[in-house]
Amino acid sequence: MSLEISSAHLAQLLAEAAATPDREVCGLLLGTGLRVSAIVPAANVSPSPEDSFEIDPAALISAHRAARGGGAAIIGCYHSHPNGAAEPSARDMESAEEGAVWIILANGDFGCWLISNDKPRPLALVLTDED
Repeated sequence: MSLEISSAHLAQLLAEAAATPDREVCGLLLGTGLRVSAIVPAANVSPSPEDSFEIDPAALISAHRAARGGGAAIIGCYHSHPNGAAEPSARDMESAEEGAVWIILANGDFGCWLISNDKPRPLALVLTDED
């Protein structure tokens, strides 16, 4: 299985994580199936943003409303691990939703994951030139 995302979107995610090396950045992945068509950066409202993330509920509500109005669906999220690996942590898995796609950024690297049967399954990444 593989996840499709544009080179520009991946570069944006990596730049966002690099610009905030002391706290986790986060946002939504919009698209269809395993194809990311848009990313929505969101505020990290976690009380401990240096080692956890919580996507701003206002961003979630807005994305759900847009999807109901014919926009792209939320297929998952992204976040960074400033002091960790580009893979889901035990804390991440506590809040993981079945079928969600995750992109985790860490130290200039990234990992793509599909949450399946309460386990993270690695996804290969296919870069496209489309935005």
